[in-house]
Amino acid sequence: MNTASAITSSDVAVSVRGRELTFRLHETGERGTEAVLFLHGSGPGATGLSNWERIIADLGHRFWCLAPDQIGFGDSAHPLDPPRGMGPFNELRAEALLALADELGLRRVHLVGNSMGGQLAVLMTLARPELVGKILLMGSGGAPNLPVSPGLAHLREFYADPSAESLEGLLTEFVHDLAPLRDTVDRVVKERMAYVTREDVRRSHEASFDPDGGRRFFTPEELAAITHEVLCVHGRDDRIIPVAASRYFADSLPNANLYVIGRCGHWTQIEHPETFERLLLGLIDGRI
Repeated sequence: MNTASAITSSDVAVSVRGRELTFRLHETGERGTEAVLFLHGSGPGATGLSNWERIIADLGHRFWCLAPDQIGFGDSAHPLDPPRGMGPFNELRAEALLALADELGLRRVHLVGNSMGGQLAVLMTLARPELVGKILLMGSGGAPNLPVSPGLAHLREFYADPSAESLEGLLTEFVHDLAPLRDTVDRVVKERMAYVTREDVRRSHEASFDPDGGRRFFTPEELAAITHEVLCVHGRDDRIIPVAASRYFADSLPNANLYVIGRCGHWTQIEHPETFERLLLGLIDGRI
């Protein structure tokens, strides 16, 4: 069995649209080896480590694992005048991620996107298809014509009651069965509350979920242009984004497969980490 790889964190500066932005980047593995970029989802206090800590520690023996805090999250930059709405803000985030890839000297990178991170993976691929290797979309956002679930509504409106109790209730909606993950959820609530109470984090959250801001959905025509190998992974019991979202991507992407995990909510990589790692390795190694 491979031992967990040590995680290092550093700040990496990029320039996008005349803005000087800084990523807090969490890494495992050796620079210059096969690279995988892990893109976390949205939500109050979300960071690269809160989504990916175990996964990048487990896979550092195989890959150069990169898990940045997205712009507007965690210890990465929080613009003073951020774009309003998840669509416009994600366009900026995707451009910043491409600038990060260039700053790190990446010529090819596999993308793993969870929820909002899946939208960012698609935006990156549409903009720079030659940069991207294989893609794993997990509970990805960006599918059109889906109802807003109560869990997603809670996430969007979190700052109406930004308490630890509200955050615990929200994260409880992320998982299918809380009992085996009680300690994990308690730890994540404590870690995220340190960010939730920061004014810059609140500003970025409210800009992202501005009801008057723009949103971004992907058309079948856009997705048909992505010829990369894609694996769409979704928890069958996801109460944040329904399985129909991943079915839409799997139907629209020409070289996509769909894997649905039973007894699993929105946190596939946390609820079923061994299954998630096998799926990712199988995709990258050409066994799926």
